[in-house]
Amino acid sequence: MDILALILSIIGSLNWGLVGIFKFDLVAWIFGGQDAVVSRIIYALVGLAGLWCITLLFRRNRDSINAE
Repeated sequence: MDILALILSIIGSLNWGLVGIFKFDLVAWIFGGQDAVVSRIIYALVGLAGLWCITLLFRRNRDSINAE
């Protein structure tokens, strides 16, 4: 699950980079616009993946504390 969340987060960050630099939304372009159902699902999955990745921060800190 961690790998999938990281992949989706990377896709989301690349998409936001394109939006910020070139005003080009790759997800919307591929799936038919921002209001398309598939685009909204992708956006939601990327958002959930970002939330999941927050837990990686806490797990990493907990693991390093236990290792000491």
